[in-house]
Amino acid sequence: MKLFIASDIHGSAKWCKKMIAAFDNSGAERLLLLGDILYHGPRNDLPEEYAPKEVTKLLNPLKERIICVRGNCDTEVDQMVLSFPIMAEYAWICDETTRIFATHGHRFSPDSPPPLCEGDVLLYGHTHIPENSMHLSFRAVNPGSVSIPKDGSAHSAVIYENGEFTHIEL
Repeated sequence: MKLFIASDIHGSAKWCKKMIAAFDNSGAERLLLLGDILYHGPRNDLPEEYAPKEVTKLLNPLKERIICVRGNCDTEVDQMVLSFPIMAEYAWICDETTRIFATHGHRFSPDSPPPLCEGDVLLYGHTHIPENSMHLSFRAVNPGSVSIPKDGSAHSAVIYENGEFTHIEL
């Protein structure tokens, strides 16, 4: 199983296009979005080319390949214009070697983890800061942000394959 994992698009058509191009070039089977797709949120400046309607047009054709969890900026109104489910608070993704708990990160995080077994992975966004580190008995992985990176990080995503998480710049 190969996944392309991204978070925090926040309505940026420019960075959504770059993310989709990287997804297309990655050979990943699915695009896993960790929330905050259309709205920039009250604490963020407007991202480059803020155009939520354009982001909708870019993502909807990929609906069969998208897995998505809800971010703190995602609402029922967003679900009305997106053709794939976005309202789940989390998703479990399992392959032969790895159990992944995917969530946005505003409820569950490394500091407030869900119930996880030893060796599980907590995959989260929300902070806009990339991470791939061990916490207690689980691995925490954050792809960073597609459109509004923080703490000097790059516009980024993660590719998951064969139990490994690899950060990429967009």
